[in-house]
This record gives sequence, structure tokens and C-alpha cells, in this order.
Amino acid sequence: MDGSPLDCSGTVTAERNASVILKIERLGGIAGFGGPNLKSEGEYALADLSAADQERVEALFAGRTKSRSRPPADGFRYRITRSSNGAVQSVEVPEDLVPQPLIASVKDSLR
Repeated sequence: MDGSPLDCSGTVTAERNASVILKIERLGGIAGFGGPNLKSEGEYALADLSAADQERVEALFAGRTKSRSRPPADGFRYRITRSSNGAVQSVEVPEDLVPQPLIASVKDSLR
């Protein structure tokens, strides 16, 4: 198995994921949470997620997931952005769909 696209070992996928950095932004909350003076952002390498969480992230970008419940009116949403091979993609999803390591990566700071 030489790592070519026809290789079923996952080598190509693992190499692609190694270079993908996810940018995470927390949005919303009670009355917009910190307003315009607070930003809540984080970064996480896709390759550092478990295989199950990598699959969850891929499903978010593919639009294959639905929230388990109606999000609360003042609940957080997350915008997850990835850049791979020059293409930038973003999704905005309710908190219950975001893998816990991505939520934990978000830190608050003043603008």
C-alpha cells in the first residue's frame, strides 16, 4: 500500500487531515453574551481529534447532522471554519452538535 488515492489504508486521508486547522467561534448566548467587545475563538487541528470526532466534523460540513433538540433561545452556536487546499468552508451549528474538544478550545478575549 503506497498511499496513492486508491490505497484503502487511510494514508491519504490522514495526511490531508494533518494539515487542516479548524477555527471555532462561539456566537450568541444570553443577549449576545459579551457584545461587540468580547470575542470567543479557538483553533484545533483536525488530526488531533479522535476518529469519531473527525467523522462528526466531516458530517457537519456535509450537512448530514441534525440537532437532537430545539436549541434554547439564548443558547450558543458555533461557527467552524476549515481551510484545505485553498478552499475555505464554514458551518454554523448549535452547541449540541459540536465535539467537546472544539468547545473547550474556545477562549474569551477583549477586542
